[in-house]
Amino acid sequence: MSFVSFAALPAGSHCARAGLALAVSMALVAGVATAQEIGRDQVPPPQDRPYPGTIAIHVDASDTVQGIFRVHETIPVTAGAMTLLYPQWIPGDHSPSGPIAMLAGIKLSANGKPLPWQRDKYNVYAFHLDVPAGVSSIDADFQYLSSRDDGFEITDRMMDMAWSAMALYPAGYFSRGITFAPSVTLAHGWQLGTALETASQVGDTVTFKPVTLNNLVDSPIYAGQNFKRIDLTPPGEAQVHLDIVADAPKYLEITPEQLKAHRALATQAVKLFGSHHYDHYDFLFSLSDVLGGNGTEHHQSSENGMEADYFTAWSDNAPGRDLLAHEYTHSWNGKFRRPADLWTPNFNVPMGDSLLWVYEGQTQYWGYALTARAGLWTPQQFRDALAMTAANYERNRPGFRWRTLEDTTNDATAARRRGLPYRSWQMSEEYYSGGQMMWLEVDAKLRAITHDHKSLDDFARAFFGIDNGSYVTKTYTFDDVVAALNGVAPFDWASFLHARVATLNPPLGDGIAASGWKLVYTDQQSAFEKQYDSRHEPSRHLYNFAWSIGLTLNDKAQVNDVRWNGPAFKAGISPGATLVAVNGQNFTTDALKEAITAAKGSNTPIQLLFKYQGSFRTIALDYHDGLQYPHLVRIEGTPDYLSEIIAPRK
Repeated sequence: MSFVSFAALPAGSHCARAGLALAVSMALVAGVATAQEIGRDQVPPPQDRPYPGTIAIHVDASDTVQGIFRVHETIPVTAGAMTLLYPQWIPGDHSPSGPIAMLAGIKLSANGKPLPWQRDKYNVYAFHLDVPAGVSSIDADFQYLSSRDDGFEITDRMMDMAWSAMALYPAGYFSRGITFAPSVTLAHGWQLGTALETASQVGDTVTFKPVTLNNLVDSPIYAGQNFKRIDLTPPGEAQVHLDIVADAPKYLEITPEQLKAHRALATQAVKLFGSHHYDHYDFLFSLSDVLGGNGTEHHQSSENGMEADYFTAWSDNAPGRDLLAHEYTHSWNGKFRRPADLWTPNFNVPMGDSLLWVYEGQTQYWGYALTARAGLWTPQQFRDALAMTAANYERNRPGFRWRTLEDTTNDATAARRRGLPYRSWQMSEEYYSGGQMMWLEVDAKLRAITHDHKSLDDFARAFFGIDNGSYVTKTYTFDDVVAALNGVAPFDWASFLHARVATLNPPLGDGIAASGWKLVYTDQQSAFEKQYDSRHEPSRHLYNFAWSIGLTLNDKAQVNDVRWNGPAFKAGISPGATLVAVNGQNFTTDALKEAITAAKGSNTPIQLLFKYQGSFRTIALDYHDGLQYPHLVRIEGTPDYLSEIIAPRK
């Protein structure tokens, strides 16, 4: 809308000015009407009704070299206007992340003749068409062009195929009312894992039993040349499978001790929740240094990706072993039970993320606990992992001075999981680990006020373990969470939770002391942290000096985070700078550690040479407190709730 200044009008008669004013007023009114229309898409809203007929979808996923997925759909239709949608809001991503830019070559046809289509003016995920009279079905052909730079979805040995990236579906219906008949053609000789039920297989083409759209999107496929399925539960129980695809056959080998721990994970989860909400569950598990890493939850399966040597270098890779437990927990928390504002009728209605501190925060809590209960971590590894998390919330999240934990539930949509220049100040999805720390305190509080007769296990069983065998999603609200906690042990849980998720500077470290432990710092890394630095997410977090000088560097010695108002920040060090030298010597991890150690108790600053934006700069870092690494130690004379929390359930 343009702004008109009456002061700028030339002098004239009263009537002329009044007439012009009327004209401007009418223009403004017209402008308002136009503004009300701007941004409105022409997509029919979803209605809870069955879509007539079954949509056949076939994906040719055999192109392992160029990474092109070729899709063909046959869609039953009736004459008239129609809108096709490409999924935008993908469950588990918590944001409008549907990869629409990777959709290409869209060709619609009816009775063998081209059918024109037009993308919606304001909604790039919507495609409009007119179905001619006498047409009972249309054909849709297109390609999904997967990334060939990094984060591969398909390699010459394996693939991770998400149906949400492959499907167009009709607008105007709930996803549960649309039935698909899916099939896929794999590379020759490949085997697959999925929650879908196989109807038939001819050569390399597998046809699945028809499913509703919501279940199709919830059932991705992992397939590969090197494939192994391991049963984690005995016959007679709801089956849990570990479907492994690997870069080479040697990476499929699993020792009896490793197998025992993974089987214990399935056992301990069911003991915790007292139920299951799947016919069978498949851990889709890629072991690869090429395929993109992944961790995405589904109701009857999960996508999980780790380094190729997950099994073969077992003693060196404890960090990351909580991935399977985290995603498995989501079958109960996030899929069966889901925050009300995260349930949507189809995949193009925006989701709300306000309760992600339950959905993800408590799942993060149970992921750690179940990993330890199953024996995938030793008690010491669990404590070392928890110490690193606690240290972040004690020293490395000053952003809580300006935003709340609940506000970070917006980060998945706001930041789209991109790298941030000042993570410690901006914060990023703190509802995961910050939520975990809060739920630890809740568990300790339940144990304390009930004299150790009740715990968060009782909440999990009462809240997530209901309706054993039911597959129908049951939503929850904040009040439902409070009511369930009060059902375990009466307390002012609403105020307790608000003080931690909805206020600044929440006391997220209190759960450590309440559990009988305290956080301390020494100049020695734990064995767990040494593995984390050397193996876990090396491009993001290789050299961790966050708790001492206040920065982290990646494997190229590039600064990827600077703690806000920490020593490095005050010295003027910027994310993106590359550390070249320490006290006149070429940078190595050991050289920096030695320099920090030597500066302890002295007045001599550490001299750091950085390269940034084509220039070199020497910075004098005035830090003298030595290396700082987190550990947990017992508080004598207090209950050891932490050890109780991770004890295997009988």
